[in-house]
Amino acid sequence: MRHRKRKEKLGRTSAHREALISNLLVSLIKSGKVETTEAKGKVLKRYFDRLVSLAIRGDNASIRIVISWLRDKEAFKLLMRNIVPRMRDRKGGYSRVIKAGYRRGDGAPVAVVEIVS
Repeated sequence: MRHRKRKEKLGRTSAHREALISNLLVSLIKSGKVETTEAKGKVLKRYFDRLVSLAIRGDNASIRIVISWLRDKEAFKLLMRNIVPRMRDRKGGYSRVIKAGYRRGDGAPVAVVEIVS
């Protein structure tokens, strides 16, 4: 049974979806906010919150998982030096998704994902 096994496919193959999420995570960490479609934003929020939780845990296995998802040394350093110390006291909810209207070209719903400060 697949109960509670939610997986957003985003209309992509698994490898393409992993690359997309990884690139969005790196962009979010480097800039602090990312503007994307609502569907991608909701998926990004879930992955970012898991990533920060693993980074806060800080053991070797968790850090290896974080590195494998980010694939970017600069983003990893920013996460560990700037974001994790700010988030240690929080019990979740490290990012937020704010709806930002509709995209002009195709009318897709757009959202802004930002790191909670």
